[in-house]
Amino acid sequence: MRPINSRPSPNFDSRQSTVSLLILHYTNMPTAEQALARLCDAASKVSAHYLIDQHGQITQMVDEAARAWHAGVAHWAGLDDVNSASIGIELDHAGHVDGQMAAYPSPQISALVDLSRDIIARHHIAPAGVLGHSDVAPTRKIDPGEALDWRWLAAQGVGLWADDVRVEKVDTLALNAEGPAVAALQKTLAAYGYGVAPDGVYGPQTQAVVSAFQRHFRPQNIDGAADAQTQSLIYALCRLAKS
Repeated sequence: MRPINSRPSPNFDSRQSTVSLLILHYTNMPTAEQALARLCDAASKVSAHYLIDQHGQITQMVDEAARAWHAGVAHWAGLDDVNSASIGIELDHAGHVDGQMAAYPSPQISALVDLSRDIIARHHIAPAGVLGHSDVAPTRKIDPGEALDWRWLAAQGVGLWADDVRVEKVDTLALNAEGPAVAALQKTLAAYGYGVAPDGVYGPQTQAVVSAFQRHFRPQNIDGAADAQTQSLIYALCRLAKS
């Protein structure tokens, strides 16, 4: 394991559940130092367990035994207190600028893999439990964004991915669609872990969840519409997660 700096944050409290999730974020700030200052400022009321700068230096702010304040209002697999069930890693990155993202530097991603593997092994986190902030807060967040190569991370043992998925011939489901096909899609998204009610109506919440899913698993086209490829991926990943 590579060296880890320490910069304690006062922004934590006690966990109410065991760790089952690893959640990745981007800082959306100009520099790692500015991000660390905010994450360690009591007035900000935000924190994370770790921050990785663009050179691959890891800084720990909150002990893993404690509940860091990184997820905010979030939901996953029936959990509303996502902070209690998760470890949070912040990646030093400027975020989306005019709708575009710069690539994550290789040293940073290499450090992310090393740290994540260690966390996953120690807490026995399932591949489907490695998530982006946008997965657990789809109506509020878009980080760590489509520039993060989730497919490559999964190949390194960090997260879940489905390759060579057969695309079924189904109609695209989009905003304001209704019916059994929408309900089936919502039930499958909820079974995977996303916070969506299976009411059979493709409303703004479902659209946000599908966008979050696409940002993670189909980043080349994030439009919030469940086309045939998106639906096939959702069903394939749900089967893979439950296998």
